[in-house]
Amino acid sequence: MPTPQALLAAQKHACLTHGPLTQANRTDWLNRLIGLLVDHKDEIADTISRDFGNRTRELSLLADVLASVTSLKFARDNLAEWMAPEPHAGMFPDAQARVEHTPLGVVGMLSPWNFPVNLTFAPLAGIVAAGNRCMIKPSELTPATSELIARMIRGAFDETEIAVVLGGPDVAADFSSLPFDHLLYTGSTAVGRHVMRAASEHLVPVTLELGGKSPVIVSRSAPLADAAARIMTIKTLNAGQICLAPDYVMLPEGSVDGFVEAATSAVGAMFPTLLNNPDYTAIINERHHTRLQGYLSDAKAGGARLVEINPAGESFSEQNIHRMPPTLVIGPREDSRIMREEIFGPVLPVLTYKNIDEAIDFVNARDRPLALYYFGTDAAEEAKIVSNTVSGGVTVNDVMTHAFSETMPFGGVGASGMGAYHGHSGFRNFSHARAVYRQGKAIEAEYALRAPYGEAMQGYLATAIVR
Repeated sequence: MPTPQALLAAQKHACLTHGPLTQANRTDWLNRLIGLLVDHKDEIADTISRDFGNRTRELSLLADVLASVTSLKFARDNLAEWMAPEPHAGMFPDAQARVEHTPLGVVGMLSPWNFPVNLTFAPLAGIVAAGNRCMIKPSELTPATSELIARMIRGAFDETEIAVVLGGPDVAADFSSLPFDHLLYTGSTAVGRHVMRAASEHLVPVTLELGGKSPVIVSRSAPLADAAARIMTIKTLNAGQICLAPDYVMLPEGSVDGFVEAATSAVGAMFPTLLNNPDYTAIINERHHTRLQGYLSDAKAGGARLVEINPAGESFSEQNIHRMPPTLVIGPREDSRIMREEIFGPVLPVLTYKNIDEAIDFVNARDRPLALYYFGTDAAEEAKIVSNTVSGGVTVNDVMTHAFSETMPFGGVGASGMGAYHGHSGFRNFSHARAVYRQGKAIEAEYALRAPYGEAMQGYLATAIVR
């Protein structure tokens, strides 16, 4: 296998030798990617489950296969419209102007472990639609899936088109420092800082899809049982190992007991048992399981009340894989680890507020999150929250569904990331918007722009520089 440096050199050479990918080329590549997912869907589901210890087949088929196929098909079906030059008005008479979205060249991608296939193939929709070649470094935490992705790509693409680089953190660090034309990283904010620092050495532009602590604000006007069910649906999906999962809930004072009861009921309806339930995903590895248990111990030591939702009363002390029951953390201290670090697991802090301004102030005092969720029927309150907070995206009366739309940008802001993809936003993100201007008449002569300057220029400036 060539080194990452050699692969990059080969892909850059191919860009120069073969020129920009045509619409037919891009359509062919997108169809190849779709075909890989369809043909390997069963192997994908089995392999992801093996890496996790347990993850239900249906979740992998839905979130990793179907969601990726949807993104790739959307790009393929809208490609002609996206590639069409955008006409613009010329500044002077007898001028023609347009913007063409041209390929950047070679895009590097560092993809994560939580949805290892989706977060590799879905971004490829925008990368390939924009006409780029790509090098991918998947996560070492899902080694079998990363090997499968490498084998799939090798079977359908030449290494000068799309290539996969395998390895651990050292390989990822070296990968981040390569002189790509663009670099996409999906993962934690802490690692994102290192990636951006490494990319800056060659002034490589970056798209960072990070996470952070996405809040849920539940209004007094919200049907509490419905809100709790929707929140816990996503908090238990993939065992909460989702960048968009709710990271803490803010409830009106006096509604904690009602929320706990509703959340417990919702989890019990989805998962009557947990320990050997094939629908309940395991934590990815022992290190992350220990990290989550440490959050709970730290929160409890700080005075928080822990509510473990364990419908069948099972013991998790002895198990071959790393499952843990959903746990509500009531009233954690603001300086506790669980309130300072992204959780990425089935653990949910529950806080209270006196009025909506207090909730808004609490959110705004922290890093800008990848998502913000509001439950309620008060239109004025909803508008106030949306207008007075900043987040990557917002979903009202649900969790995470804004990210399912291919017609809307998906991305973070501030500490939760920069840049966006999905649909047309991905095409633009991985393209260069190139201005092309054609001038007819010699405007510098007609408008007295040539030296020596005299009365004509003075008169022009006098009439042009006005309020």
